[in-house]
Amino acid sequence: MLKWVQSGISAAVGTAEPEYGPDAFHPVTESIEGSNPFSSLTLEDLQWRNLSFTNVETQTFYFALKSGHVGFVQVILSNLAGIHTTSQFTCRVHHPDKPEESVWTSTHLNDFKFGEKKASFAADGINIDLNEDLSVYHIVSNVNDQSIVDFTIAREAPGFKIGKDGVTKYGTDVNKPWGTMRHMFWPRTKISGKITVKGVDLVADGVGMFVMALQGMKPQHAAARWNFVNFQGPTTSAIMMEFTTPPSYGSVVVNVGTVVRGDKLLAATVNNKAVHTKTQSDNENDWPQPLEVEFDWAGLSPDNSTELKASIVAPIPYLIERVDVMAEIPKFVKNIVAGVAGTKPYIYQYFNPGSIKVKFGDEEWEESGSLYNEATFIS
Repeated sequence: MLKWVQSGISAAVGTAEPEYGPDAFHPVTESIEGSNPFSSLTLEDLQWRNLSFTNVETQTFYFALKSGHVGFVQVILSNLAGIHTTSQFTCRVHHPDKPEESVWTSTHLNDFKFGEKKASFAADGINIDLNEDLSVYHIVSNVNDQSIVDFTIAREAPGFKIGKDGVTKYGTDVNKPWGTMRHMFWPRTKISGKITVKGVDLVADGVGMFVMALQGMKPQHAAARWNFVNFQGPTTSAIMMEFTTPPSYGSVVVNVGTVVRGDKLLAATVNNKAVHTKTQSDNENDWPQPLEVEFDWAGLSPDNSTELKASIVAPIPYLIERVDVMAEIPKFVKNIVAGVAGTKPYIYQYFNPGSIKVKFGDEEWEESGSLYNEATFIS
């Protein structure tokens, strides 16, 4: 009981955690029933939780446009110790050859609220609406005149979650966790509409992906490191989300992902690898900045009849930005990740050409596309 109370306090306010080891960590893969690791999304999966205790909840819409622009828009809800929830809208648009059409904005939102079914979001100057059949989001935002958006993101491949609920749990009692991690995915989407960057109208025509995430505890207690991969090609998409728990939970690696082709989910995968095959020490923070990567996916088709293997091996010379999280985020959110010695979160965001090799049963193909990946170091 003492440990449960101690961890409840540390998860909420950031005090140092005891060393629990992997027995106090219950990855989402534990909830897999049978040989198929995923289940379909429901309305409940796409609803905002808006929890009353320390948590960070996000919706992120990634895009790769035919014009060569890549990026994402994101809504963030952050709550510290149940005191107050703040909301933020961030927008990244990047073109490697057009700095005048590249932008990064982060804007505080006022008076946020949810739709009747808690699947849509609104605040002053922004609306994110999900249609009735859970297949299209319409995003309209003019909260920052440097990044005005009005586009739809339509699901092409099936949405999914790993296991029965997509939730990883932290705590010595799996039925009474003191922290959680939750992810819902649309791995391939169609983007259409307009993005206005610094007064320049861009045609938002391309592909992308969507993820809804919830960290129901302090971020530095949930994970020490992250890898995120978003490959989008003409017909093939591959995504991967990997995190490593802090030593207090045994430094366990959890990796989930999928490979899709067109509107077909070839396999949801949990036996994946994300390897930084070449790195260099960042002189500013001593983190091992990736220079070359290898990403591997392995799994079975939804009917368990066909084996999938896929890989991306690539140099990643083009770094969009190295984000010092503590310098970028609002002061209120800083309080969520502050307070633990050794916490210095940095996100390395890359955009490079890449090629994926896929073997699905007897069929093999290779496809070139855009490779967006992030490497995050926290503690």
